[in-house]
Amino acid sequence: QVQLLESGGGLVQAGGSLRLSCAASGRTSGYILGWFRQTPGKGRAFVAAISWSGSMTSYTDSVKGRFTISRDNAKTTVYLQMNNLKPEETAVYYCATAPYVSSWPPLQTDFASWGQGTQVTVSS
Repeated sequence: QVQLLESGGGLVQAGGSLRLSCAASGRTSGYILGWFRQTPGKGRAFVAAISWSGSMTSYTDSVKGRFTISRDNAKTTVYLQMNNLKPEETAVYYCATAPYVSSWPPLQTDFASWGQGTQVTVSS
């Protein structure tokens, strides 16, 4: 079983930056790691994902060029660097793990374990 703990959320002005971290414990070797976000009344939306080796990444179109996902397997941690944040990106951000995927980019249904989330608020 995998446990995930996100950190790094907070309040930032539009155009600002935040770096989210997600520490994973348990069986994580070979796992895909991803970030999702959710706003009230809406479902979780994919943001980014990274393969075990880090050689493959995927981003939702709206964050390409502004967000960067990375991982440190020695620390079993995944990061999401978010630059030039926009008010509409205010959400709870979740990290998640997928033990394996059949295709790339992964499907949301591939992700089996989820963290509790961290709030990101972008003020205008």
